[in-house]
Amino acid sequence: MGKLRLLFAKEGRAVYISHLDLMRTLQRVFLREGVALRHSQGFHPHPVLSIALPLSVGQSSRCEILDFETLEDLEGEELVRRLNRSLPEGLLARSCYVPVWPVRELEKLQCRVELLYDAGVRAGAAEAVKDLLSRESVVIRKRTKRKAMAELDIRPLLHSLEVREELGALALEAVVSAQNPGLNPALLAAAVEAHLPDLAPDFVRVRRLEALDKRGETFR
Repeated sequence: MGKLRLLFAKEGRAVYISHLDLMRTLQRVFLREGVALRHSQGFHPHPVLSIALPLSVGQSSRCEILDFETLEDLEGEELVRRLNRSLPEGLLARSCYVPVWPVRELEKLQCRVELLYDAGVRAGAAEAVKDLLSRESVVIRKRTKRKAMAELDIRPLLHSLEVREELGALALEAVVSAQNPGLNPALLAAAVEAHLPDLAPDFVRVRRLEALDKRGETFR
């Protein structure tokens, strides 16, 4: 029996799979491939597996992390090959290994936020967005888990930012806090909509690129 960590990508049409449906999908893939997972004890046993920082619906990622426990000794590369044989389109197992750090040590996320404009990017938009997100305080209103509206200063949760203009879009490359508290990268677009309404995008794409530890190194 051993604890393992799976690094996987969630892209394409799979971005519209909810967290609960993703968990069900992964459980079925393990079952289909004959991987014996450890189950919880009690009246309703369930596989012991968890995803660190569940991804919002509609967002993509190349660095999702699944922790699980098996009842047998498995070789990482072989398990990746077996899982990819059964995973649906948009889900891709990238690597499998023994965890190095507990999930609580996952401190930051490197991400890319694309602000897309049907009519093209206005002149000076990149500089205006960078100036906004470089202020000492950037307060937005967001809905809490209890469905109430609350103010949040996202600036302390934004650790680095690069803004550049691309074809019909502004690309924001950012490093944000992952947890306790974390910052959903989509709130960078929300800040632009709130403070620079003339630059509100017609569509937003968010992608996680890498999970980082407290030293800024790749989290494993």
